[in-house]
Amino acid sequence: MPEPTQITVPPHLLPSDGRFGCGPSKVRDAQVRALVEAGTSVLGTSHRQAPVKSLVRRIRSGLTDLFDAPEGYEVVLGNGGSSAFWDVATLCLVRERAQHAAFGEFGAKFATATTRAPFLEPSQVVTAPPGSVALPELADGVDVYAWPHNETSTGAMAPVRRVPGSREQGALTLVDATSGAGALPVDLAETDVYYFAPQKVFGSDGGLWVAILSPDAVARLEEIESGDRWVPEFLSLQAALTNSRLDQTLNTPSVSTLVTFAEQVDWLNEQGGLAWSSARSATSARTLYAWAESREWATPFVTRPEDRSTVVGTVDLDESIDATQVIAALRANGILDVFPYRKLGRNQLRIGMFPAIEPTDVELLTQSIDFVVDALA
Repeated sequence: MPEPTQITVPPHLLPSDGRFGCGPSKVRDAQVRALVEAGTSVLGTSHRQAPVKSLVRRIRSGLTDLFDAPEGYEVVLGNGGSSAFWDVATLCLVRERAQHAAFGEFGAKFATATTRAPFLEPSQVVTAPPGSVALPELADGVDVYAWPHNETSTGAMAPVRRVPGSREQGALTLVDATSGAGALPVDLAETDVYYFAPQKVFGSDGGLWVAILSPDAVARLEEIESGDRWVPEFLSLQAALTNSRLDQTLNTPSVSTLVTFAEQVDWLNEQGGLAWSSARSATSARTLYAWAESREWATPFVTRPEDRSTVVGTVDLDESIDATQVIAALRANGILDVFPYRKLGRNQLRIGMFPAIEPTDVELLTQSIDFVVDALA
C-alpha cells in the first residue's frame, strides 16, 4: 500500500478549489478583494463611526431581505459566536424552563447551558442518536423550545416549524441555524429567534453571532432583563439589541469579519437570494449522496434521505478503508478539511456544500475520492 501523501490525483479530477470545510468555510476571492479594498478607510478605525456602522447596516438590511423577515422582526449582532449566544439565550430568553431537541453535539451543548443554570428549572431534553433527528414536543411548564436547523457534527437537518400549541402556551421557538442559515429554506414566522454565526454559509470568520428576533422575543428579553435576574452586560441581549438598532455592536468587533460577511450577504442576494442558494447547495447534496449510495464501500451516515443535510454531508466508509488515510491523501493534493467531527469518532468523511462551493467541484471531489480509494487498495 502506498503512503497516502505519495498519491498524486490526476489534475483533471481535482476540484478548482479544494476547500470543503464545514466551518471555517471557503472564502470567495471577491470577499478577499473587498477586504483589501477596505484598506485604511475601514480597517483599524473606530467601530462607532460611519464607515463601520455602514457595514453593520448592510448586514442587517441584507439579512432582512435574504430571509424575507416578517414585519417587526429585528436583526441583532453580538460578539462571541454561537457558543456565547447559548449563554445569552439562557440568561435573557428562558423564563423558567427550556425544552431542547438534541441529536448531535451542538444541540446538546445548548441543553447543557440551560440545564446548568441555577436560576432555571431542569431542562427537558428530547434526544435521538447521531445520524437521526429529534424534534421537540409540547409539554407543560416549558417557555422555550430549542433545536438546531442543521446539526453540523452529524450532517442531519431538521424542519423549522413551531411545536403545535406552543404559541398559545406563550412559549418561544429558538432555532440554532449556524451551519444552515443562508442555504436552507426557512420561514422565519415559524421561529422567534433564528441565530447563527458567519463562518459557514457566509464565508466569514467566527467570533460574531447574529440573531433574528420576533416581537415576542423582544418582549421576553425586556421582561427578563428588567427583572431581578443578574445579566452581565457582555451577555445582555437588551444591550446587543440597543446597539444593533444604532448599527453597531456593544464591544469592538472584528471589522474584517464584518467586511467579508457583508460582501457575502450582498452576493447571495444578487444571485437570487435564499431560493438560489438553497437550490445550489441541494444540487451539490444530490451529487454527493447519489455517489455514496452507488459505492459498495460508502454509505450516507444519515439514514433517512429527508433528514440528510444539503449543506453538510457525512459519508461513512467501509471498515476496510481507513478514512484518515483517504483524508491525508486528499490533503496532499490540495483537497482540505473533509475530516469527520472529532467527537463523533467515525470512519467518515464530512463535506461542506455551502453556496460558495461550486457544485461541479463536489462532483470532482467524488472522483478524486474514487481515485484515492483505488490507489490505497
